[in-house]
Amino acid sequence: MDIIVCVKRVPETAEVDLAIERDEKDIVKKDLVFDINEWDNYAMEEAVRIKENIGGTVTAVTLGEEDSRETLRRCLAMGADRAMILADPALQGSDAYATALALHQAIKKERYDLILTGVQASDDGYAQVGGILAEMLGIPHVTMVTKVDIQGKLAKVRRELEGGLEEELEVELPALFTIQTGINEPRYVSIMGIRKARGKEIRELMVKDLELTEDEVGQKGSQIHLEKVFLPPVEKEAEIIQGDPSQISERLLEIIKEKGGVI
Repeated sequence: MDIIVCVKRVPETAEVDLAIERDEKDIVKKDLVFDINEWDNYAMEEAVRIKENIGGTVTAVTLGEEDSRETLRRCLAMGADRAMILADPALQGSDAYATALALHQAIKKERYDLILTGVQASDDGYAQVGGILAEMLGIPHVTMVTKVDIQGKLAKVRRELEGGLEEELEVELPALFTIQTGINEPRYVSIMGIRKARGKEIRELMVKDLELTEDEVGQKGSQIHLEKVFLPPVEKEAEIIQGDPSQISERLLEIIKEKGGVI
């Protein structure tokens, strides 16, 4: 079983005060901590578990700047056998389509039975790369996957639906699955393990190696163009209504009328 996992290095923004760059095209990342995208971490863990259960290889692939090598070394420390980085500066600024195109060119000549990605990336939340990549490769795909059971050339998967529902599907391999959080418990990766992984080769691919031109990737090749990044406006503070029941009732009626409610 040859598995390819697409991963991404993203900033941790959950508990920090964000600032916007002067050009309003991105957040200030200078002092932020970066790590593997949460959903991709689950995908990598699932790939390694499948390899441990039935044998095979795991290849980690990322599109990013040179610092993304640290993310790949983490994947190698988790149990990946090989790693590839698409680090050409011309690829920076790619939207989901241009990213999927570059990944497609890198993956199409590789051996694979299964491709795993995270459901989405925490920095943009587009949740589009996996589906677009599968369509470009001409293979079936399943999103929001919470369970994978490989049986020969067939995969039985469970996926989330809206309203707390789930469904089970049988998919012929090769296929692509986007992995949801909670499918497993990613293993702890020690600093020593990551340092040991530094000895493993990370294959670097440039735009010319992907048989693409600079006009097909990056901002030029993107179909979505970012106009502006901004922090959500601060909403009006909550109003605490005081007084006796009749006064509170009157004020509530006034608020409902002001907001266009029906009395």
